[in-house]
Amino acid sequence: MNLDFNKNKDGLVPAIIQDYNTHKVLMLGYLNKESLSLTLSTDVVHFYSRTKQRIWKKGEESGNELKLVSLKEDCDNDTVLIKVNPVGPVCHKGDDTCFKDLNVKDDFINKLEDIIEDRKINPSDSSYVSCLFEKGINKIAQKLGEEAIELVIEAKDNNEDLFLNESADLLFHFLILLQEKGYKIKDVVKVLNSRSV
Repeated sequence: MNLDFNKNKDGLVPAIIQDYNTHKVLMLGYLNKESLSLTLSTDVVHFYSRTKQRIWKKGEESGNELKLVSLKEDCDNDTVLIKVNPVGPVCHKGDDTCFKDLNVKDDFINKLEDIIEDRKINPSDSSYVSCLFEKGINKIAQKLGEEAIELVIEAKDNNEDLFLNESADLLFHFLILLQEKGYKIKDVVKVLNSRSV
């Protein structure tokens, strides 16, 4: 790392903090040479607090630390991008980020999981998902099994449209089963990541 701490008269460089998994920008802090050294030696992000005029370990009071994953300087060597695994909310006001964003990936699967969760918490007679939750885990598991069989049958044929539709049905019902068991797709992804496939 070749950061230029002399570019600013205060000897600080801005540090953009990004969640390693969700890619959300969590906060902005400042580093001096000492805080960078502590961050690298402890794998926990330390900043130089301009308010406190001292080195400050993120989470030293709240316990909501930022576990270091990687650091990368920008093209001018005067800003650093720090990717982290946050332990708890990042903002001192209790929010996930200092920008009042939820720290989740902005993707369709997460949105779909939110809809499924809402149908479970706020059931509606007109909702297929709510009706499945009402029938319980046995019916949900049975439905997932049926969808798996239908996908296997379509996989043996050459109709791409039917194959993709059955794939979507299987994934959808799998998300419902996960929700019934109290999990999300991210929990499955963690297991896959741990296997280093």
